[in-house]
Amino acid sequence: MDKLIITVAVCGAEVTRNDTPYIPLTPEEITSQTYEAYQAGASIVHLHVRDDEGKPTQNAEIFKKVVKMIRERCPDMIIQVSTGGAVWMSAQERLQSLESNPDMATLTTGTVNFGNDVFMNSMPMIEKFAMIMKEKGIMPEFECFDMGHIANAMQLVKKGLVQGHLHFDFVMGVPGGIAANARNLVTMVDSLPDGATWSVAGIGRNEFTMAAIAIAMGGNVRVGLEDNIYISKGILARSNAELVEKVVRIAKELGRPVATCQEARQILGLRGNAR
Repeated sequence: MDKLIITVAVCGAEVTRNDTPYIPLTPEEITSQTYEAYQAGASIVHLHVRDDEGKPTQNAEIFKKVVKMIRERCPDMIIQVSTGGAVWMSAQERLQSLESNPDMATLTTGTVNFGNDVFMNSMPMIEKFAMIMKEKGIMPEFECFDMGHIANAMQLVKKGLVQGHLHFDFVMGVPGGIAANARNLVTMVDSLPDGATWSVAGIGRNEFTMAAIAIAMGGNVRVGLEDNIYISKGILARSNAELVEKVVRIAKELGRPVATCQEARQILGLRGNAR
Protein backbone atom coordinates (compact mmCIF):
# COMPACT_ATOMS: atom_id res chain seq x y z
CA MET A 1 0.00 0.00 0.00
CA ASP A 2 1.05 3.59 -0.59
CA LYS A 3 1.42 5.77 2.46
CA LEU A 4 -1.78 7.36 3.73
CA ILE A 5 -2.67 10.82 2.42
CA ILE A 6 -4.75 12.80 4.90
CA THR A 7 -6.82 15.74 3.67
CA VAL A 8 -8.18 18.26 6.16
CA ALA A 9 -11.42 20.07 5.24
CA VAL A 10 -11.12 22.96 7.64
CA CYS A 11 -14.40 24.90 7.48
CA GLY A 12 -16.67 24.14 4.50
CA ALA A 13 -19.70 26.27 3.69
CA GLU A 14 -22.40 24.94 6.02
CA VAL A 15 -21.06 24.75 9.59
CA THR A 16 -21.64 27.86 11.71
CA ARG A 17 -20.66 29.05 15.18
CA ASN A 18 -24.11 27.94 16.31
CA ASP A 19 -23.03 24.39 15.48
CA THR A 20 -19.60 24.61 17.09
CA PRO A 21 -17.54 27.46 18.54
CA TYR A 22 -14.40 25.86 17.11
CA ILE A 23 -15.10 26.36 13.40
CA PRO A 24 -12.49 28.70 11.85
CA LEU A 25 -13.98 31.57 9.89
CA THR A 26 -11.45 34.38 9.40
CA PRO A 27 -8.36 34.03 7.17
CA GLU A 28 -6.20 34.01 10.29
CA GLU A 29 -8.27 31.29 11.98
CA ILE A 30 -8.40 29.16 8.84
CA THR A 31 -4.62 29.48 8.39
CA SER A 32 -3.91 28.71 12.05
CA GLN A 33 -6.06 25.59 12.09
CA THR A 34 -4.62 24.47 8.75
CA TYR A 35 -1.10 24.81 10.20
CA GLU A 36 -2.05 22.77 13.27
CA ALA A 37 -3.54 20.05 11.05
CA TYR A 38 -0.42 20.12 8.85
CA GLN A 39 1.71 19.61 11.95
CA ALA A 40 -0.55 16.73 12.97
CA GLY A 41 -0.13 14.89 9.65
CA ALA A 42 -2.42 16.39 6.99
CA SER A 43 -0.72 16.83 3.62
CA ILE A 44 -3.68 18.35 1.73
CA VAL A 45 -5.96 21.19 2.81
CA HIS A 46 -9.41 21.26 1.22
CA LEU A 47 -10.18 24.95 1.30
CA HIS A 48 -13.35 27.00 1.56
CA VAL A 49 -13.31 30.61 2.76
CA ARG A 50 -15.77 32.92 4.53
CA ASP A 51 -16.52 36.63 4.26
CA ASP A 52 -16.31 39.22 7.04
CA GLU A 53 -19.65 38.04 8.41
CA GLY A 54 -18.57 34.39 8.46
CA LYS A 55 -20.74 33.47 5.48
CA PRO A 56 -19.46 31.23 2.65
CA THR A 57 -17.93 33.05 -0.29
CA GLN A 58 -15.93 32.17 -3.39
CA ASN A 59 -14.44 35.67 -3.56
CA ALA A 60 -11.16 35.41 -5.47
CA GLU A 61 -9.34 37.99 -3.36
CA ILE A 62 -10.16 36.20 -0.10
CA PHE A 63 -9.00 32.90 -1.59
CA LYS A 64 -5.76 34.52 -2.77
CA LYS A 65 -5.14 35.95 0.69
CA VAL A 66 -5.76 32.66 2.50
CA VAL A 67 -3.73 30.59 0.00
CA LYS A 68 -0.81 33.00 0.41
CA MET A 69 -1.03 32.82 4.20
CA ILE A 70 -1.17 29.02 4.22
CA ARG A 71 1.80 28.75 1.85
CA GLU A 72 3.82 30.96 4.17
CA ARG A 73 3.04 28.75 7.19
CA CYS A 74 2.92 25.35 5.40
CA PRO A 75 5.24 25.75 2.39
CA ASP A 76 4.98 22.21 1.01
CA MET A 77 1.34 21.48 1.83
CA ILE A 78 -0.94 20.69 -1.10
CA ILE A 79 -3.64 23.34 -1.42
CA GLN A 80 -6.91 22.13 -2.89
CA VAL A 81 -9.62 24.76 -3.31
CA SER A 82 -13.30 23.99 -3.51
CA THR A 83 -15.19 24.82 -6.68
CA GLY A 84 -18.35 23.55 -5.02
CA GLY A 85 -18.80 26.63 -2.90
CA ALA A 86 -22.34 26.61 -1.50
CA VAL A 87 -25.38 25.04 -3.14
CA TRP A 88 -26.96 28.39 -4.02
CA MET A 89 -23.91 29.79 -5.87
CA SER A 90 -23.71 30.16 -9.65
CA ALA A 91 -21.07 28.38 -11.70
CA GLN A 92 -19.27 31.66 -12.31
CA GLU A 93 -19.11 32.40 -8.59
CA ARG A 94 -17.81 28.93 -7.85
CA LEU A 95 -14.99 29.24 -10.38
CA GLN A 96 -13.46 32.28 -8.63
CA SER A 97 -11.44 30.06 -6.27
CA LEU A 98 -9.29 28.94 -9.21
CA GLU A 99 -7.80 32.44 -9.42
CA SER A 100 -5.77 31.70 -6.26
CA ASN A 101 -3.34 29.42 -8.15
CA PRO A 102 -3.92 26.25 -6.09
CA ASP A 103 -2.26 22.88 -6.63
CA MET A 104 -5.61 21.10 -6.87
CA ALA A 105 -9.32 21.85 -7.01
CA THR A 106 -12.41 19.77 -6.44
CA LEU A 107 -14.43 18.88 -9.51
CA THR A 108 -17.85 17.58 -8.54
CA THR A 109 -18.98 15.27 -11.32
CA GLY A 110 -22.73 15.15 -10.89
CA THR A 111 -25.88 16.66 -9.44
CA VAL A 112 -27.03 15.39 -6.05
CA ASN A 113 -29.77 16.07 -3.52
CA PHE A 114 -28.06 17.80 -0.60
CA GLY A 115 -30.35 17.59 2.41
CA ASN A 116 -33.27 19.87 1.51
CA ASP A 117 -31.31 21.47 -1.33
CA VAL A 118 -29.95 20.39 -4.71
CA PHE A 119 -26.25 20.66 -5.57
CA MET A 120 -26.48 21.30 -9.30
CA ASN A 121 -23.72 20.15 -11.64
CA SER A 122 -24.86 19.69 -15.24
CA MET A 123 -22.53 17.98 -17.70
CA PRO A 124 -21.86 21.23 -19.65
CA MET A 125 -20.94 22.90 -16.34
CA ILE A 126 -18.69 20.00 -15.31
CA GLU A 127 -16.93 20.07 -18.68
CA LYS A 128 -16.41 23.84 -18.41
CA PHE A 129 -14.86 23.47 -14.96
CA ALA A 130 -12.58 20.66 -16.20
CA MET A 131 -11.48 22.71 -19.23
CA ILE A 132 -10.57 25.74 -17.10
CA MET A 133 -8.61 23.57 -14.63
CA LYS A 134 -6.74 22.01 -17.54
CA GLU A 135 -5.90 25.44 -18.98
CA LYS A 136 -4.62 26.63 -15.61
CA GLY A 137 -2.63 23.46 -14.90
CA ILE A 138 -4.66 22.70 -11.76
CA MET A 139 -5.12 19.02 -10.88
CA PRO A 140 -8.77 18.09 -10.34
CA GLU A 141 -9.98 15.85 -7.57
CA PHE A 142 -13.15 14.15 -8.78
CA GLU A 143 -15.67 14.69 -5.99
CA CYS A 144 -18.24 11.91 -6.19
CA PHE A 145 -21.44 11.87 -4.14
CA ASP A 146 -22.91 8.85 -5.96
CA MET A 147 -21.98 5.95 -8.25
CA GLY A 148 -22.95 7.70 -11.49
CA HIS A 149 -20.47 10.47 -10.74
CA ILE A 150 -17.60 8.06 -11.42
CA ALA A 151 -18.91 7.38 -14.94
CA ASN A 152 -19.26 11.13 -15.53
CA ALA A 153 -15.65 11.62 -14.47
CA MET A 154 -14.48 9.00 -16.92
CA GLN A 155 -16.35 10.79 -19.72
CA LEU A 156 -14.14 13.82 -19.02
CA VAL A 157 -11.06 11.63 -19.35
CA LYS A 158 -12.37 10.10 -22.58
CA LYS A 159 -12.89 13.60 -24.02
CA GLY A 160 -9.36 14.65 -23.04
CA LEU A 161 -10.55 17.28 -20.57
CA VAL A 162 -8.66 15.60 -17.73
CA GLN A 163 -5.25 14.02 -18.26
CA GLY A 164 -2.55 12.52 -16.08
CA HIS A 165 -3.05 10.89 -12.72
CA LEU A 166 -6.68 10.46 -11.63
CA HIS A 167 -7.72 11.05 -8.02
CA PHE A 168 -11.22 10.58 -6.62
CA ASP A 169 -12.86 11.61 -3.36
CA PHE A 170 -15.97 9.70 -2.33
CA VAL A 171 -18.23 11.88 -0.19
CA MET A 172 -20.41 9.37 1.64
CA GLY A 173 -23.30 9.94 4.00
CA VAL A 174 -24.74 13.22 2.70
CA PRO A 175 -28.56 13.00 2.92
CA GLY A 176 -29.50 12.45 -0.72
CA GLY A 177 -26.15 10.98 -1.77
CA ILE A 178 -24.65 7.52 -1.48
CA ALA A 179 -24.90 5.95 1.99
CA ALA A 180 -21.70 5.53 4.00
CA ASN A 181 -21.03 1.80 4.35
CA ALA A 182 -18.39 -0.72 3.41
CA ARG A 183 -20.42 -2.36 0.64
CA ASN A 184 -20.92 0.92 -1.20
CA LEU A 185 -17.27 1.88 -0.80
CA VAL A 186 -16.07 -1.43 -2.24
CA THR A 187 -18.41 -1.00 -5.21
CA MET A 188 -17.11 2.52 -5.86
CA VAL A 189 -13.46 1.47 -5.60
CA ASP A 190 -14.07 -1.48 -7.93
CA SER A 191 -15.46 0.98 -10.51
CA LEU A 192 -12.23 2.99 -10.74
CA PRO A 193 -9.69 2.69 -13.55
CA ASP A 194 -6.36 1.02 -12.86
CA GLY A 195 -3.83 3.34 -11.25
CA ALA A 196 -6.34 5.83 -9.84
CA THR A 197 -6.08 6.89 -6.20
CA TRP A 198 -9.01 7.61 -3.95
CA SER A 199 -10.04 9.01 -0.59
CA VAL A 200 -13.18 8.90 1.53
CA ALA A 201 -14.98 11.72 3.30
CA GLY A 202 -17.46 10.16 5.70
CA ILE A 203 -20.04 12.75 6.74
CA GLY A 204 -21.04 13.25 10.37
CA ARG A 205 -20.95 10.13 12.53
CA ASN A 206 -19.64 8.17 9.53
CA GLU A 207 -16.32 9.99 9.48
CA PHE A 208 -14.08 7.68 11.50
CA THR A 209 -15.82 4.43 10.55
CA MET A 210 -15.27 5.16 6.87
CA ALA A 211 -11.75 6.41 7.59
CA ALA A 212 -10.81 3.12 9.23
CA ILE A 213 -12.27 1.10 6.34
CA ALA A 214 -10.47 3.25 3.77
CA ILE A 215 -7.15 2.94 5.60
CA ALA A 216 -7.48 -0.86 5.71
CA MET A 217 -8.37 -0.96 2.00
CA GLY A 218 -5.36 1.12 0.94
CA GLY A 219 -7.27 4.31 0.25
CA ASN A 220 -6.88 7.79 1.69
CA VAL A 221 -8.91 9.85 4.13
CA ARG A 222 -10.50 13.29 4.40
CA VAL A 223 -11.54 14.61 7.79
CA GLY A 224 -12.27 18.04 9.16
CA LEU A 225 -14.87 20.29 10.73
CA GLU A 226 -16.50 20.73 7.32
CA ASP A 227 -17.61 17.09 7.43
CA ASN A 228 -17.95 16.30 11.14
CA ILE A 229 -17.76 18.43 14.29
CA TYR A 230 -17.43 15.62 16.85
CA ILE A 231 -14.30 13.81 18.05
CA SER A 232 -16.48 11.12 19.64
CA LYS A 233 -20.20 10.71 20.33
CA GLY A 234 -21.55 13.94 21.78
CA ILE A 235 -18.11 15.53 22.28
CA LEU A 236 -17.17 18.42 20.02
CA ALA A 237 -13.74 18.38 18.40
CA ARG A 238 -11.82 21.41 19.60
CA SER A 239 -9.92 21.79 16.32
CA ASN A 240 -9.32 20.26 12.92
CA ALA A 241 -5.98 19.00 14.20
CA GLU A 242 -7.76 16.87 16.80
CA LEU A 243 -9.64 15.08 14.01
CA VAL A 244 -6.42 14.55 12.03
CA GLU A 245 -4.66 13.21 15.11
CA LYS A 246 -7.37 10.59 15.57
CA VAL A 247 -6.91 9.38 11.97
CA VAL A 248 -3.16 9.19 12.53
CA ARG A 249 -3.77 7.00 15.61
CA ILE A 250 -6.11 4.70 13.65
CA ALA A 251 -3.55 4.44 10.85
CA LYS A 252 -0.81 3.56 13.33
CA GLU A 253 -2.93 0.80 14.85
CA LEU A 254 -3.58 -0.60 11.36
CA GLY A 255 0.08 -0.41 10.35
CA ARG A 256 -0.34 2.29 7.70
CA PRO A 257 2.33 5.03 7.70
CA VAL A 258 1.21 8.59 6.97
CA ALA A 259 2.53 10.39 3.88
CA THR A 260 4.47 13.61 4.15
CA CYS A 261 3.50 16.44 1.84
CA GLN A 262 6.32 15.59 -0.54
CA GLU A 263 5.33 11.90 -0.54
CA ALA A 264 1.71 12.86 -1.21
CA ARG A 265 2.84 14.98 -4.16
CA GLN A 266 4.73 12.01 -5.56
CA ILE A 267 1.76 9.65 -5.14
CA LEU A 268 -0.58 12.11 -6.88
CA GLY A 269 1.86 13.02 -9.63
CA LEU A 270 2.07 16.64 -8.58
CA ARG A 271 5.15 18.79 -8.95
CA GLY A 272 7.61 18.56 -6.08
CA ASN A 273 7.03 22.04 -4.67
CA ALA A 274 4.08 24.33 -4.09
CA ARG A 275 2.96 26.42 -7.08
